[in-house]
Amino acid sequence: MRTWRRRIALLLMVLAFWFLGESAYMTAKAQLAQYLLDEAWQKHLQDGQPHRPWPWADTSPLARLVFPQQDKKLVVLAGASGRNLAFGPAHLSASVQPGHTGVSVIGGHRDTHFAFLREVELGEQFLLQSRDGGLQWYQIVQIQVTDVRDSEISLQADEPVLALVACYPFNALDSGGPLRYLVIARRIQGGAALSPTRV
Repeated sequence: MRTWRRRIALLLMVLAFWFLGESAYMTAKAQLAQYLLDEAWQKHLQDGQPHRPWPWADTSPLARLVFPQQDKKLVVLAGASGRNLAFGPAHLSASVQPGHTGVSVIGGHRDTHFAFLREVELGEQFLLQSRDGGLQWYQIVQIQVTDVRDSEISLQADEPVLALVACYPFNALDSGGPLRYLVIARRIQGGAALSPTRV
């Protein structure tokens, strides 16, 4: 009887260490990916050419979002595929390029890169750094929960608009439900003072 208990205890310890190791590996992989994304974005700003963050990537950085109040800086990837969304927020290619006239849709996972959206507030300002390196201020003008079964995002606007989208609710156990958390922001002139070193 003691032998079986020892074996079960040993098996449970091995499984615990395996899960801890797996968790540490995923965390390290995610941090390395963010470093490589930022490096690819910096290279793009230097020469204006798209740079893949790793050799087998089928995407490149398209823009950067800076939320001073949330202490968040996010590289936005081209193409909102499931693979790209695993590494960061991504631009829906059917919408206009970020910073251009019209509605640009950027999606992100509710439990990773866009988890902070639950903390943003109406009137909050943030920066978009576009592909040409230019900085544009945006102000959040609408926050709502929508159901994809009976609503859709209009891509028409006579000014630059960003629509940031994440699945909802944020603490749901299952992914892929019909609800979306939608943050709408419009470009404004000026904006809050921000040191260039924080961009």
